[in-house]
Amino acid sequence: MVISSFSGLKTQLHNLPSKTAVVAAAHDAHTLQAVFAARRDGLISPVLVGRKEEILAIAQDLGEALDPARVVDARDDVQCAAESVDLIRTGEGAMLIKGMLQTGTLLKAVVNRDTGIRASEVMSHVAILDVPSYHKLLYVTDGGMVVAPDLGQKRHILKNAVDFCRFLGYSCPKAAVLCAVETVTPAMPETADAAALKEAGERGDFGACFVEGPISLDLATDPGAAQIKGYSSPVAGDADILLAPSIAAGNLLGKSLYGLAGGEMAGVVLGARVPITINSRGAAAEEKYWSILICAAMDGTGFGSH
Repeated sequence: MVISSFSGLKTQLHNLPSKTAVVAAAHDAHTLQAVFAARRDGLISPVLVGRKEEILAIAQDLGEALDPARVVDARDDVQCAAESVDLIRTGEGAMLIKGMLQTGTLLKAVVNRDTGIRASEVMSHVAILDVPSYHKLLYVTDGGMVVAPDLGQKRHILKNAVDFCRFLGYSCPKAAVLCAVETVTPAMPETADAAALKEAGERGDFGACFVEGPISLDLATDPGAAQIKGYSSPVAGDADILLAPSIAAGNLLGKSLYGLAGGEMAGVVLGARVPITINSRGAAAEEKYWSILICAAMDGTGFGSH
């Protein structure tokens, strides 16, 4: 199965049971618009953490009824993150939504060894992108968590993404392990990692999927380029997952597809006790809704707990 757009994804993920969602730094109109839309659709029952007076005022401006008892007052980003993660850790929420605070501040609280909610050795970020020039959704990983993954970490990151796609209905996801060239080159260690991951995929280490690498971005996404270069692979020109060699590459790729290429983006962190939505603070309400939709559909582990 191929999901071609976010609207198609919404059709795929229907009739979901409502989950309690904790919203960190909820004092933001776009975040609350998305949260209230998800509440109307029966996806979530929100607990809002942030500057209480602002949250109640925004809700009133949006014409939404809000029980003050469901609002936890927190004054700054660090407190918002800590209070939100503590609610998850004590069983008060089944998913975590990022509001108006820096991603790093929230994730620092998530991975705290004493008070955090890490469930896996390697947590990873997946950016889900609906790009007008591509024929289906793209899943870019990891542009948000692991700075310079070694081969072992890349195995976890790839498995997280493959499992995630399989959950969404892909019977055999196609993963491209991105490099600048298509051959193993000693000067580029990531090419050897890519070849090793391809071998692991062929052994069945990631379940039903195709893993190709090393492979360049154009060959992974452009069938014309693959044909001209004589590159034959089930992944060529038809990749679902784009595995970046570093956080810098993944971040740049995701933001270029989102910004310059005019795509829409949802973001999910895998490997915590619960799924976590991650969007830019400047993202539109609709894009934040897509992230909530995806996390609402996921099981309580957020994947990656292997």
